[in-house]
Amino acid sequence: MIADRWGVTQAETERHYPCDDVVPDPAWQAWRGVTVNAPADRVWPWVRQVRLAPYSYDWIDNLGRRSPRELRDLADPRVGDPFTATAGRPVGRVVAVVPGEHLTATIMGVHMTYLLEDHGDRTRLLLKLASGSGRRLGPLFALGDLVMARKQLLTLKALAEGR
Repeated sequence: MIADRWGVTQAETERHYPCDDVVPDPAWQAWRGVTVNAPADRVWPWVRQVRLAPYSYDWIDNLGRRSPRELRDLADPRVGDPFTATAGRPVGRVVAVVPGEHLTATIMGVHMTYLLEDHGDRTRLLLKLASGSGRRLGPLFALGDLVMARKQLLTLKALAEGR
């Protein structure tokens, strides 16, 4: 499928993600990944903070509001919590979480897992999306998501690295 992969290895697409437990037979799926030059304990607070804003192109998916560039004192998300916010309004919900390891959520019928692979002084931040419906529209969604998710992961990388 066009736009189903960015920044991931074949092995990373073949591994198990927590969203696979929620969508065992996906109509479509996509993977994104980035290496963050920081330990996982510096990356996780930024992933946790996605509940405040999308961290991608704010002028598109946050109605021009800038995603926070400083860490807020947030507790780890819990199952049932809102997943993120757009223009200050909560959207989606958390379906599974292991603090410091993964955040799995659903929004607009798509399930996704943000997975942190700790490699000491660096972290692989992986994102998998899966949906049990939309086989025909999946490629279009994946293409749009590729642009937005790439920006989000690169923004989270820069923030975790202190840039």
